[in-house]
Amino acid sequence: MADKLKLFFIGFITGIINGLLGAGGGTLIVPAMVFLLGIEDHKAHATAISIILPLTIVSSFIYLQNKIIDIPLTINVAVGSTIGGIIGAYFLNKLSIPILRKIFGIIMIVASVRMLVS
Repeated sequence: MADKLKLFFIGFITGIINGLLGAGGGTLIVPAMVFLLGIEDHKAHATAISIILPLTIVSSFIYLQNKIIDIPLTINVAVGSTIGGIIGAYFLNKLSIPILRKIFGIIMIVASVRMLVS
């Protein structure tokens, strides 16, 4: 029961952050799964993508209702991110956990610094 409550809480917080900021799915779920639940990194990254899909669909419907989505921008970025997603998924199992953690950490640091500075 405690594990289910922990999973629900991680999902609940991630959903709020994702709905509010449009981010946080992977950046919250992956570290939570790795460090709080002890899930292996590759599985955590792959599972996070599966969790983000329904979260993103629900959030997108609400954003559409409020007319705050730029459809042409969405389509253009979606095409590029889909192609990048295929390439990234292919390489996920080819990277060692230390390299994967370094790449993930660097991306999180760069994004954080840019948001704080801008």
